[in-house]
Amino acid sequence: MARLGVGWRQVLLIVAAFVLSAVAAALLSSGGLPSTAVGRATLTSPPSAFTIRALAPLTGATSVARWAPVLRATVARRAPSLESQPVGWVSARTPEGTTNLVVADDAVERQGVLWERVGLAVLPNGTEGWLPRSSLGGWSFVDTRLVVDRRRLTATLFQAGRAIFRAPVGVGASGTPTPAGQFYVRDRLTGFSSPMYGPLAFGTNARSPTLTDWPDGGFVGIHGTNQPNLIPGRVSHGCVRLTNAAIIKLGKLMPVGTPVTIE
Repeated sequence: MARLGVGWRQVLLIVAAFVLSAVAAALLSSGGLPSTAVGRATLTSPPSAFTIRALAPLTGATSVARWAPVLRATVARRAPSLESQPVGWVSARTPEGTTNLVVADDAVERQGVLWERVGLAVLPNGTEGWLPRSSLGGWSFVDTRLVVDRRRLTATLFQAGRAIFRAPVGVGASGTPTPAGQFYVRDRLTGFSSPMYGPLAFGTNARSPTLTDWPDGGFVGIHGTNQPNLIPGRVSHGCVRLTNAAIIKLGKLMPVGTPVTIE
């Protein structure tokens, strides 16, 4: 048989490539070959890393609280209006030097401005005020609640309505009582220079009309102690004291923003 010239071999290669391409296309149209076989894999566009979705409350909880950090200091007002009477000043930092936060229980829009009703860290305890939503950061949600029983000298942490922690406590003495009311945890602190606070403490928005043993005075803290022999008892200047072992355990279970009921 005569040998094919170089030109004929090129023609045959081109024809063979054309036939193979036609067969592959036919298989693709019939679903017989995955698109990756010819380098045509389809890719789904990934979601943007900067997409901000609205936060949803936790499901399955009997009581969910929402809190937000204070982005800038602002005046809290008696009603949701810039003309309303001021009832307190809400700073962006706590007296302990942490980012301040507030727990909100209502919202309303007035003349294009969204307002949030929050608990304040002022006397009398239980005072609420309205803040512009623009002064606050994003929402976080918690389904925990701490109940301090001054009569039984106990602290119980509930999560989704179920008790998950209980411990004896020390509360305020008769001359410096721990105030009753509805409050919330607004910061978590460690590294104290004095052992009287133990290894961990929580600051709240509760205020005492008398001196407390909290830094800066007047605020009610929940902390450990270097005198565990005094617990349970009415021994403090207004703060709630737990043994160091108990406060460490509580610290693993209770996030900031947790509502606190003192009864």
